[in-house]
Amino acid sequence: MDSSIKTPQIHHAAHEHGHDEEGSKMFGFIVFLLSESVIFLSFFAGYIIYKTTNPNWLPAGVEGLEIVAPTINTIILVSSSFVIYFAERCLQQHNLAGFRIYLLATMAMGSYFLYGQYVEWSQLEFGFTSGTYGGMFYLLTGFHGLHVFTGILLQSMILIRSFIPGNYDNGHFGVNSTSLFWHFVDVIWIILFILIYVWQ
Repeated sequence: MDSSIKTPQIHHAAHEHGHDEEGSKMFGFIVFLLSESVIFLSFFAGYIIYKTTNPNWLPAGVEGLEIVAPTINTIILVSSSFVIYFAERCLQQHNLAGFRIYLLATMAMGSYFLYGQYVEWSQLEFGFTSGTYGGMFYLLTGFHGLHVFTGILLQSMILIRSFIPGNYDNGHFGVNSTSLFWHFVDVIWIILFILIYVWQ
């Protein structure tokens, strides 16, 4: 009699404990993203200050950046935020096949973005040491590219873990935090795209 009463209570307590622990982890991850935001904001501020106060902003012989290819890369990267959202929805609905397909698509879109950035870098007429502009350009786009690469690694990890039976029965923190990180990376790129490519 006592056992039949206590067992549901123990299960409920364990569930509540797991929920609280996942909430604490997510809070910590949000704090981490806020700290990353501060770093990017300092870079943005430096870029704006240098651009508005330096009369010889562009390197010698450089009139501006080509915008068509970066625009295509931007559309692909921003669209990947919607794709990873659908991956989350599939996981919530216990649709692992759909989750894996959408996650693979997100990884492919992120990889295409990095490839596009590599192609752009290889065709530029200036380098990291080409004045303040060159240093700021490669610092900003390179630091963001590192975050994109990190996001793809995180996605590959949660994809692999999806093949472990019952891995997501006790929560989706890894998936939710990875998705949040990816949205953060996309928002940062939108700001970078406006600063670097639109505001020339």
